[in-house]
Amino acid sequence: MKLYEIAHSRAGDKGNTLTLSLIPYQASDYRMLCENITAEKVKAHLSEIVSGEIIRYEMPNIASLLFVCQNALLGGVTTSLAMDTHGKTLSYALLEMEV
Repeated sequence: MKLYEIAHSRAGDKGNTLTLSLIPYQASDYRMLCENITAEKVKAHLSEIVSGEIIRYEMPNIASLLFVCQNALLGGVTTSLAMDTHGKTLSYALLEMEV
């Protein structure tokens, strides 16, 4: 199944760093996401977009994961020639990942 079937995502940016949240619709799916959606798997899934390190943070109190993606926005909002300089559509790219 694809992540969008069990979770939603939000994106944020600061310079050339992208943050992607992964929030399950059902809190009971949080543990399964923790076990299956690693920083390494997200890095492989977004390999054509994110050229830097990806760090995953677990936030069990709110049943969500946060991925901080370095070198993800082709230099950042003010210098990038990318179509989506803020990276908002990358939350949807994450949700296309197979679980």
